[in-house]
Amino acid sequence: MEDPGLDALFALAETVRERAHAPYSRFLVGAAIEAETGERFVGCNVENIAYPQGQCAEAGAIAAMVAGGARRIRRIVILGGPAESGLIRCAPCGGCRQRIAEFADKSTEIWFGPARLALTRHSMEGLLPAAFESLE
Repeated sequence: MEDPGLDALFALAETVRERAHAPYSRFLVGAAIEAETGERFVGCNVENIAYPQGQCAEAGAIAAMVAGGARRIRRIVILGGPAESGLIRCAPCGGCRQRIAEFADKSTEIWFGPARLALTRHSMEGLLPAAFESLE
């Protein structure tokens, strides 16, 4: 299915993935968000030697979206994989599923996969059926 908007998000996620700082795991992740405003925001994983202090790509993209003034995710593309071998199917971790849920609604599209033509679409309900609900 041809979707120029999804193609653009995939390209942004692929580009920002290459900027990830992952010297310990060598697992690079990029995320690109299209907000309800139509604006696009990106994030990549940033590791720290104090391992739990790193940040996931999805968290970085959400922070950029919020800093940019948007509050709702229309769709997000997440790409990840080992630095040496490229992309694999990389679903958001549990914490990021809840982070996405904070800014999602029933129509939010969550896409991930090992290649543009192998991306699969997921709903928030499908990925996190018992999410905590935002108070907003």
